[in-house]
Amino acid sequence: MTAVGPLDAMFLGGESREQPMHVGGLMLFELPEGAGRDQVFPESSREFVSRLYQELLAAPEVNPLFARRVRNRAVDLGYWSWEQDDEVDLEYHVRLSALPRPGRYRELFELTSRLHGTLLDRHRPLWEMHLIEGVEGRRFAVYSKIHHALLDGVTALRLMQRTLSTDPARMHMPATYAVPPEPLEPVPGSGWLPTLTRMPGDALKTAAGLAGLPVAGLNSLLRSTMPFRAPRTVFNQTVTGARRFAAQSWAIERLEKVRAITGATLNDVLLAMCSGALRNYLLEQNALPDKSLTAMVPVNLRTKDTGPGGGNSLATLIADLATDLSDPEQRIRRIMASTAQAKSVLSGLTPLQNLVVGALGFAVAGPGAVLPGVAGRTAPPYNLVISNVPGPTQSPLYWNGSRLLGLYPASIVMNGQALNISVTSYAHQLHFGLVGCRRTVPHLQRLLTHLETSLSELENIH
Repeated sequence: MTAVGPLDAMFLGGESREQPMHVGGLMLFELPEGAGRDQVFPESSREFVSRLYQELLAAPEVNPLFARRVRNRAVDLGYWSWEQDDEVDLEYHVRLSALPRPGRYRELFELTSRLHGTLLDRHRPLWEMHLIEGVEGRRFAVYSKIHHALLDGVTALRLMQRTLSTDPARMHMPATYAVPPEPLEPVPGSGWLPTLTRMPGDALKTAAGLAGLPVAGLNSLLRSTMPFRAPRTVFNQTVTGARRFAAQSWAIERLEKVRAITGATLNDVLLAMCSGALRNYLLEQNALPDKSLTAMVPVNLRTKDTGPGGGNSLATLIADLATDLSDPEQRIRRIMASTAQAKSVLSGLTPLQNLVVGALGFAVAGPGAVLPGVAGRTAPPYNLVISNVPGPTQSPLYWNGSRLLGLYPASIVMNGQALNISVTSYAHQLHFGLVGCRRTVPHLQRLLTHLETSLSELENIH
């Protein structure tokens, strides 16, 4: 058995029926061009997906990572540990589903919402994969989820990438759980959690080192990266166990045009796009606070001068979303100033100091999530998390001849943080995955319309 690290144990200990602690993703595929029409792919859509399902169940072996199950027994004195399951039941973990007609995205997202809201079985390895047929337009989907204690979303995305190919003719490709294990090198833009768990002693020393910063520098750090400046909103209440999922893709070219006009970074444009959408959504709910919303944003501080061996320089910042401003140009200018100030301060810290700042940024949401009665009664550390994770490639990717059309992340919401917006890039598009508490964040899908409206407003800046 292997002991569970302290941060991974936090995800296990903080889980409840109301707040599952798994990350997931929805992949949308287009059937091969000849499926059901020629001798190469003679099957119908249903037969094609059914054959894929049977191939998945016939995987000769399972990556040991996906054979881990968690144990917390009296003999372990309360400590969590991992042990290998020597008989992984693939028919339990891998499931075949069909959408009700007409198989629109509405039905697909409704099914994904239900799947994302259910807990993983702790008597088994903590992951599931759902093959979904019946999506209109000769398409099918794959929804996968895995416990955050077992794998972070960035690493899961990278494992998924190894199951795809740029060659549409390549067949008999494995699923993520069947990919042979190999060392995963750090990737710029990935999360700080895997690195932090490997060096708690150094991180603690560095935390103490923050006290040695000049007073002016420490004040700037607190203003730029520290939480608890956010207003209370409908997003910062107690959550229920039910989820709602919505997703859509936008051409990166559209955001790049706004970037060129304003001089912003692409991530600033993304934040401004989210800011306008959140403002309009809250106005629609008659719930927009006078004070601006803030978002916790993971930041990659690697520069062009940092070579491949330079290691990661990652932290988090608290971005002012300027939702109190009605003018889109004024909003993006204030967002630019907010993120620039924060990154300027963070760039003056050592990599380990950045890790500590990142750890604090994530950890402050914990008390509201696990302490009864706290969520919604105290000032939230920030109003939501907005993350932008670099995707696999800009080239089209295929899985068993089927082209990947969309890659939509589905993250965690918890008490006090009822909405999460996660974005990844692929094939010259940004793919947004929105997850919210079904009761606390009503009509979540309307945020998609507001995102389009917000981007259009930004495009009209002169």
